[in-house]
Amino acid sequence: MSEHRVAVSWNRQTESFAYEDYQREHQWLLGSGQQIPASAAPAYLGSGKHADPEEAFVAAVSACHMLSFLAICARRRLVVDRYEDQAVGFLRPNEEGRLAVTRVELAPRIEFSGNPPSAAELERLH
Repeated sequence: MSEHRVAVSWNRQTESFAYEDYQREHQWLLGSGQQIPASAAPAYLGSGKHADPEEAFVAAVSACHMLSFLAICARRRLVVDRYEDQAVGFLRPNEEGRLAVTRVELAPRIEFSGNPPSAAELERLH
């Protein structure tokens, strides 16, 4: 097992701290040392210039699935030439009525080299 740590930081840059006024830009410092500028989604008064937490969550789910899929294929000697996913996350009220990412739909498109697996085999690989 492993741990994955990030540090998230934000500093007030406006005099007013009213909901409509405070800035949503902040920083993510990943355990690898990479610093990523982030913001809320524009629908929640973010800038739209940076990744938002919901996008990052969907990207993480998609990337984790892709990397696991590639590892399984490599171990089964199935050569993948290309992998693309158009993932979609859905922000909806959860059972308590609070907004949450309640579902992520993955739509990977994969190109194999040589003999591709059958549809049934491909389904099992996921």
